[in-house]
Amino acid sequence: MYPFFEIFSWFYIYTFWISLTVCFFLFLWMLRRLCHRFGINDTFFFNRILWYFLSVFLFSRVFYVMSRWGDFKYMKDPIEFFFMNDYNFSLIGAFFWFFLVLYISVILHNLRSGKYVDVSVLSFLFASIVGYIWAFFGGQIYGKETMYGIEVLYSNAFSPVPYEVPVFPLALVYSMVFFILFSALYMLAMFVSVRGIIGYTGLILIGAIFMIFETFNGKYDFFKIELWINFNQIGAIAFIIVWIFGLYRIYKTPKSTEIIH
Repeated sequence: MYPFFEIFSWFYIYTFWISLTVCFFLFLWMLRRLCHRFGINDTFFFNRILWYFLSVFLFSRVFYVMSRWGDFKYMKDPIEFFFMNDYNFSLIGAFFWFFLVLYISVILHNLRSGKYVDVSVLSFLFASIVGYIWAFFGGQIYGKETMYGIEVLYSNAFSPVPYEVPVFPLALVYSMVFFILFSALYMLAMFVSVRGIIGYTGLILIGAIFMIFETFNGKYDFFKIELWINFNQIGAIAFIIVWIFGLYRIYKTPKSTEIIH
């Protein structure tokens, strides 16, 4: 797959934006399906879809700029912040702001957050399976040079992958791992009656997955250069700590969690 399509000599459509649109609708489809499964009025999410979209779009860009601060610190005009041509967003940033808006909404309506976290995590995992496959072919996410026998060579002249040797198929591995995780959590959700356990466990495991596999990432950000871990791994550590605390709260106060019969 080409990283972009040239419609006119001056107009390009990047495949990343196509995949992002597809994943967005896959997320909404699974979200509606799970809302009905868990007894949630889906208008809780869809009435706030603009706030979710704007917060995720804006602050995932903010987190990306933070991760690439070595490049963006030389911006002369703030308008440059909004110019992007490909995979210029932080997935950790998108996670953070989506769940921040979710928790604000839950608190304002005096609701229990468990089942809302469950459906959000499962919907994300479902959409990410397709998203990572697309990112693999488009070259938005790629690994570094390894010698495991599963490496892939990007030979397309327009590929954004800078390596001229076979590299670790990171995006494809993410897709496969998230498919396994989604399948396992989706089946467990049918047997676990206490809402929140599936979602918090899923978020902890997602953080652990990022911690492990980001070591194979072929891209280098500001933190990877200055430290030994990249921005996604730093965010993953914070996520693991926060969601372990969430599980602890469920364990200590079981009567405050919602039980679905």
